[in-house]
Amino acid sequence: MDIVGHVRCFVAVAEERHFGRAAVRLGMAQPPLSQRIQRLEKELGLRLFERTSRSVTLTQGGTLLLDDARALLARTDTFLAGAARIRDGHSGLLRAALPSGIAGEPVAEILAALDRYQPGLEVELHELSTTEQLARLASHELDTGLIHHPCNTTGLELGPVLRRELGVLLPPASPLAAREEVPLSALTGHDLILFPRADAPALYDELLTTCTRGGYTPGTVRHGQGDNFVRGLLHSVNAIAFTPPGPAQPADGRVPGIVWRPLAGAPLAWRFSAAWPKDRDSAAVTAFADAALNVLRNTTGVSADQPPRPLHLRPASEYWL
Repeated sequence: MDIVGHVRCFVAVAEERHFGRAAVRLGMAQPPLSQRIQRLEKELGLRLFERTSRSVTLTQGGTLLLDDARALLARTDTFLAGAARIRDGHSGLLRAALPSGIAGEPVAEILAALDRYQPGLEVELHELSTTEQLARLASHELDTGLIHHPCNTTGLELGPVLRRELGVLLPPASPLAAREEVPLSALTGHDLILFPRADAPALYDELLTTCTRGGYTPGTVRHGQGDNFVRGLLHSVNAIAFTPPGPAQPADGRVPGIVWRPLAGAPLAWRFSAAWPKDRDSAAVTAFADAALNVLRNTTGVSADQPPRPLHLRPASEYWL
C-alpha cells in the first residue's frame, strides 16, 4: 500500500469534508479517492469517516489521527525536499580536492565562498596530486577537483583554464640573484628541484621539454615539494626551483636566505582548471568551480590562459632522464 498517498487522501477529505472537493484538490476522480479511503480504513481496522448522502464527518478515531497524519505528510514533504536538494547539489556532501602548493589563505577563502554559495553543504576537502585526483574522479570517489594541465581529461568537464606564471628560486650565493629577471639558458650549471613525476607526468615532461628548448638542461633533477624541504636543498646544493610569486616571494623578490626572480619571457607556467565527471554536474560542483576560480584570481594573481594552449597529452619529454 502507498501509505503516504492514502494518508494524503485522508487529510484532504478530512479538511474538505466532501469527497468531490477533495478529489478536485488532489487532481483525481472521486471513485478512486473513495476506494483509497476504504483501503486505508481496512488496513487500519478503523472507520475514519461517517458518510451520508449529504455530509462527510470524521469519526472519533479519525479526529484523533488527523494531527498525526498531517505531521506525517509534513515530514514526508521535508524528506522529499531534502532529497531534491541533495540530488541537485544544493546540500549534502561534496568531495573536492586541491593540489599542493596553494597557500592556506586561498584554501580558507575557497571554503568560505562555498559556504556562502551553498549554505548547509558539507565539504570534504583533500590535498591531492593531479594523478590522484584523476584516479578518484574516474572511480567517483571524488566529485570535483583542481587539476594541472596537460593531463588526460577523457570523461571530464572542465572549467576555465587559468595560468600562473613561474619564476625561479635561487640560492643566495648565485650570481643570478643580482639580475632583475633570469633567462632559462642562464640556469645552466644548476640542478633542478621538481615535484615527483608521478604527481603529474605530462606536466613534468612539458616543463623539462620547455627548459631544454630554452637552453637549460639540469645536470640532476631532485624531487621535493614542501617549502621547508625545497629551501633546505637550495641552501645545501647548487640547485634552483620554479615557483609562482606569492606571499613567500615579496615584490622585491627577497626572502631570508633565498632570492626569487621572474623568468625572462615568462616561458613556464602552471595551467589548471576545475574538473568533474561529465555525469556528475551539480550546483555544488559549479559552486566549487566558481569559488576556486574567483578566489585564485583575486588572491594569487592568476589569469586566463590567453591564447589558450592545447590540453591534450604530448609525447614524453625531450629531456631524457
